[in-house]
Amino acid sequence: MSIFTILSFLFFTGMVALISYLLTRKEDLDSHDGYFLGGRNLGAWVIAGSLMLTNLSTEQLVGLNEQGYTDTLAVMGWEVGSAIALVIVAFFLLPRYLKGGITTIPDFLEDRYDFGTKQFVTILFLFGYVFNLLPPILYSGSVALNGIFDVPGLLGISRTAGLWVTVFTVGIIGSIYAIFGGLKAVAISDSINGIGLLIGGLLIPIIGLFALGDGSFGNGVQTIMEDSPEKLNSVGDADSPVPFSTMFTGMLLVNLFYWGMAQHIMQRAIAAKNLKEGQKGVLIAAFLKLLGPVFLILPGIIAYNMFGPDIESADAYSMLVSEVLPKPLLGFFAAVLFGAILSSFNSALNSTVTLLTLNIYKPYFKPDAPDRVIVKKGKLIGVVLAVFAMCIAPLIDKVPQGFFQYLQIINGFYNVPILTVLIVGYLTKRVPAIAAKVSLVLFITAYGTTQFLWDTGVHFLHILGILFVVCTTLMLVIGKLAPRDTDFVLEEKAKVDMTPWKLVYPVGFAALVAMVLLYVLFSPAGII
Repeated sequence: MSIFTILSFLFFTGMVALISYLLTRKEDLDSHDGYFLGGRNLGAWVIAGSLMLTNLSTEQLVGLNEQGYTDTLAVMGWEVGSAIALVIVAFFLLPRYLKGGITTIPDFLEDRYDFGTKQFVTILFLFGYVFNLLPPILYSGSVALNGIFDVPGLLGISRTAGLWVTVFTVGIIGSIYAIFGGLKAVAISDSINGIGLLIGGLLIPIIGLFALGDGSFGNGVQTIMEDSPEKLNSVGDADSPVPFSTMFTGMLLVNLFYWGMAQHIMQRAIAAKNLKEGQKGVLIAAFLKLLGPVFLILPGIIAYNMFGPDIESADAYSMLVSEVLPKPLLGFFAAVLFGAILSSFNSALNSTVTLLTLNIYKPYFKPDAPDRVIVKKGKLIGVVLAVFAMCIAPLIDKVPQGFFQYLQIINGFYNVPILTVLIVGYLTKRVPAIAAKVSLVLFITAYGTTQFLWDTGVHFLHILGILFVVCTTLMLVIGKLAPRDTDFVLEEKAKVDMTPWKLVYPVGFAALVAMVLLYVLFSPAGII
């Protein structure tokens, strides 16, 4: 590891921190909206950048490229399919969130159903974030950084000790953004890191294609099309990690929950200065997701053609980076990777603090506490959560190697169940609170049975789709047999201007058309 690499890493990382500080040092971080929602004044590009960086992590950068190496372009469903969800968010969900003036996603459930339903969903969110999001982000990011900087070799310590050092380094820096800077510091640092990730992420496949083509970009593309055309097939079969049929069942539901209801994602859009900026930011993100396969899957395909099919698939991306990236740029790329890890961690931490503080601490312990006290307690809760995550993350190294393939399956215990009660809540007026609670219990129980007790042979995304239909139908039946006493009406509590963006529909439909064309292009009906 050269001194230039280390200095370039420190320079870019320090620059992001300095800019974030300068742009947020005068922010009001003592008020409820100022700390948890960035003062409700985020613009479109900051929202889009923060959405992208919050979503991207080493799990995707390394994991999806690994699937690109072992499988085909069909795994782009996780990325390209997100465009559908983001368009639905811009058209339908975001206007309702802002109209209701909510701070957390479960806030709506208290108005629509009752306090118990809100708390049930809050606990599901916290389960997912505390155990299945924060520690894995720290662990996977630290493993990647350990590989780039060879921390054990630099410090003369064991691999395990190096992992602990890296986990705590990433965790402490990420905590500073999330706990002491509030949402706006997180969002601004995300946007800056997003620019770096876009540049660094795109450099790898571009330089990789030049290397594959012996100095010719066109020859590199031609090599892939001639030697492994099957890799460019976007339509996955039944044996694919993402069968194409799941795009119309569980994949759509999972993406809709993630982009439209996950607290650590939607908190950025809810913090928009007005509906217009929020819708613009969400749709910019929809178009950016269409670029995802270029730097999240294509490098894996390039590695397959460059190194052959016999290397360790998990090493495909790192081997390609080491092979093609000029040494002077390695520090910059490491800083970009570091930023992606920080973004995912501090965003998840900030949202977890928001949920715990506003939905657990305040109603149960200090219902009349002023904003200043709530924010202070929120920071303390954030410190405790961060330390907990940092202590748990290195222990993941002791878990069997297949751990990460189960992360998406485990997410199914809370993502689509929450989506179900939220969708029914927004689309109906008389479905009662008991229907939401019965649906949540039934969904979670049935899903757990199919994943751990009864092997149905059906893809877990299809299981989620089937249970969504069953539980939605059940809620509607209960609403018919035992409706609530009065119709639910979404009250006007908006705290920002609610004038919609005049181009929201044409731009949204353009994103959908672009997605369809991308699938057609990389299908048996297109170039392959």
